Order: sequence, then structure tokens, then C-alpha cells
Amino acid sequence: MLESARSTNVFFGIDCDSLLVSPLSPQYIAGKMMIVRALAADCSLIMEEPSNQPIQNHYGTVKLLPIVPSQIDGLLESPYVDDIENVIIGGAPLTDTQEQKILTSAPFRAYATFGMTETCSHVALRPVGKNEYAALPGISFRTVDDDRLEIVAESRSFGSLVTNDIVELTDEQHFRWIGRADNVVISGGVKLHPEAIEQKIASMMPLPFFIAGEPDEKWGERLILVVERNYENHRPEAGGLDMMIAQVISKIVNKTLDKYEIPKRLYFVNSIPRTTNGKIIRKIHR
Repeated sequence: MLESARSTNVFFGIDCDSLLVSPLSPQYIAGKMMIVRALAADCSLIMEEPSNQPIQNHYGTVKLLPIVPSQIDGLLESPYVDDIENVIIGGAPLTDTQEQKILTSAPFRAYATFGMTETCSHVALRPVGKNEYAALPGISFRTVDDDRLEIVAESRSFGSLVTNDIVELTDEQHFRWIGRADNVVISGGVKLHPEAIEQKIASMMPLPFFIAGEPDEKWGERLILVVERNYENHRPEAGGLDMMIAQVISKIVNKTLDKYEIPKRLYFVNSIPRTTNGKIIRKIHR
């Protein structure tokens, strides 16, 4: 944890004169790491009560603020948003809409984080609006077994760690994230990455969605598209809105995706299952 904190402090230039603010609970690793970063830098830290409306007080210049995606709207509405220099966003992937809001409205530098429980905190950061992650100081990358990412950090307790993330490696310090190995769909011998396909259509989709696979007698697996009904007064027996939305989606995927990437089934669900951090659980509950 201390080595991770030092890496982040070096990346953002955090020193004894810096002010950190955390609107995240110290019961979770992201909140704990802010405490360790402040201790490592011997700087000031303000712990806010976690809410979707962070930074509602004037603290002065904030060097680093960690948030989760659900706090983005509230942060951008804060009267003191101009006081923030750097924001790191973790816990769940950013949607295309959220990235666009940040790019058009945020006065601060924003970064998506990449890390996992085994690494204590993030090991790489991606500037919002870019598609490439950069390693923190003391971290390097390589790939093994069908482009799975291996994290190498001699100064950390884990030493090296092979992940389930499929990446496109630029060099030892940079990679582009493709998807999770456990989400890969192999249909008729063609390897398909749902997350990469989702990125192609995310900005055009009218409703929350995800892509996954299901068994197929002929092809082994087939791609499916699951769409969340978030429109009001939906009556399943009428089906009118479902049909209209399905027609819109059909035009989007046929125009945008390669033939192997086009989902073979479209399912509507009342609610997409998610973890407490907002990550999609790629299962159907119809």
C-alpha cells in the first residue's frame, strides 16, 4: 500500500504542501489509499462524508480527488469545482456519456484508473478521452497467453501478476484495454470481445445495454445484446416501445459493426444486474 501511494504521489506531484480530499468511505480500498497517500506525503487530507454531491465546501486548491462514476454529475455541479486539479475515477468503467460530460465541462484533469484487489490500488491511469493506459512509476507491463496482461512491479509485494484482462500492448509502459478473458465469446471459431464491441456502439445506443454470449447448437456460442428498459409506464404485454427500440438498435448495429460482431439475439430486461460499484454482471434475468 505504501509503495502504491508513493507511485501515485510521484505521478501527481503530491508533496507536504498538497491538499487531498476524499469523498469515499475508508471502509473500502480507495478510501484507505487516500489516507496512506496523505501519510506518505505528510500532507493534509480532508475526508468527506460519502455522497453523490462531493466538494460542497471551499477548501482551497485540491491536488487530488478520487471519485466513482456515480459522483461525476454532482462533482461537475459543485460551486468549487474550479479548485480541483486532478480527479481519479475508479470502481466501475466510465460510460461514453460520462466521458463526454467530463471532456466538455470539467476544469480539472481526469483519469480512469486500472487496478485490482491484488495490487491494492491502481497501477495505471488513462486520461479521460484517450484510449491508452500509462503505468505508474515502478510498474511495467508485458503480455502472456493470448494477450493477457501481466503486471510487473519488483518493489511491490506481489512482484508480478497475470490478470484476466486482454490488452493491446504499445510498449512496457502503455496498453489499450480490450476486454476480460472470461467474457470472450467464441462463435464459429471467431474470438469476440464484448467490451470492444460495446465501445463501438456506446455513443449511439438509446438505452443502457451490454453484450454477452450464450450457448448455440450450431456455432458453440452466439452474441446477444441485452437492453435495459428504463422508459416509464412500460407494459410488457403491449410491446410497442420494445419493437420501436429494437428497430433503432438494429439499424445501429448493422451500420456500425462487422458481420461477426452483430448480436444474434436481442433481449429486453427491466433492470441490468450490477455490483455495488456499478459494474455490469453479464447475466440475463428476464
